[in-house]
Amino acid sequence: MRAVVYHGVNDLRLETVPVPRIGPGELLVRVAACGVCPTDIKKIQYGTVPPPRIFGHETAGVIAKLGSGISNLGWKLGDRVALHHHVPCLDCHFCRHHAFAQCATYKRTGITAGFEPAGGGYAEYVRVMPFVLPGVVKIPAKNSFAEGALLEPVNTVLKAVRRLDLLPGDVVLVAGQGPIGLMFTRLLQLAGARVIATDLMPARLRLAKKFGAQWTVNASSSRSIGTVGAEVTRLGPSARPRDPASTLNPQPSTLIHCVIHRATRGHGLDAAVIAVPSDAVVRQSLAWLRGGGQLMLFAHTKRNSLAHPMGEGGRRPGEDSQKSTSTLNFPLDLASICVDEKDLLGSYSSDFTLQREVARLVFSRQLDVRQLISHSFPLEQTAAAVALAAHPTPDSLKILVTS
Repeated sequence: MRAVVYHGVNDLRLETVPVPRIGPGELLVRVAACGVCPTDIKKIQYGTVPPPRIFGHETAGVIAKLGSGISNLGWKLGDRVALHHHVPCLDCHFCRHHAFAQCATYKRTGITAGFEPAGGGYAEYVRVMPFVLPGVVKIPAKNSFAEGALLEPVNTVLKAVRRLDLLPGDVVLVAGQGPIGLMFTRLLQLAGARVIATDLMPARLRLAKKFGAQWTVNASSSRSIGTVGAEVTRLGPSARPRDPASTLNPQPSTLIHCVIHRATRGHGLDAAVIAVPSDAVVRQSLAWLRGGGQLMLFAHTKRNSLAHPMGEGGRRPGEDSQKSTSTLNFPLDLASICVDEKDLLGSYSSDFTLQREVARLVFSRQLDVRQLISHSFPLEQTAAAVALAAHPTPDSLKILVTS
């Protein structure tokens, strides 16, 4: 079969490799579509894992072969399925604490097209191992393989949304309106939040409106525009705070600051989701939170050299180990956490227990992921797909590889 094999930093080669052999209780799936994920991009660009490997884990396809005993589980040849490459044991210390991404079983990759298991979606066939079979989802006839491929990233976003303690009507900033940020905008809107969406690209902000953002702000509008009172002419009379006990400083500030002031009547954000790897955005968003607010980090996946003072045991084998020096001296007013009771949260990877709900949201098109897909590349152009996803253009969003 054809497969795109990783041989080192930015070295992807289309090669002929053996079709994976399956054993008892396993599936062989012919790949139809695989999403390009930033997690794999980092491994490819920084060489954080040893070659050779076949990447791609947002995968959907057709069951081409059944291992012995698997038909008893309800699967049959020709079933259209979406795959899930990480499934937790649901019994260990981490699983009992609902920290599934830290589970040792979860950290194993259960789908491969050959070599060290790495997802394998950039190939014509993948082998699905028994321990991840509970994550396989049938794709309804009305839905596309592309929709099935996006179940996994939607799961990661819904997991993060569920970690936030939100009430209907809460105001949430979503910084970054790439595919993940847009998923956050829609899922938060469905949860009853009022969303302020920011991005640098006007086209993405227009789509954020369609996905439910109540306010959109171009993050490049960073110049000072005067005091809050002076912004009434730009933002309208409702921009003037109605509550004199404002927690936002009514000093010269950015347009984003003023929109937050308007949306929250000067109280500050209930939550902020950081879907871009920017330390500056983290610092500013923490300041914009009201007391008791929550700051969710979703894009900060590069570790600094102080991340594991007692060793690297917490990292998944093959996980992004690129060192980052940008956060070594990250300034944090600890009183904002202690006295103001602001929560600093992180969310990584997916929650297997949400699979059924994710499938309902995607396949019912309450979250219409079709609008997020901007480009589809054939298997032989996987390197170009990865390059575009790594360096997005104004007209690019979610990138798929098809085979």
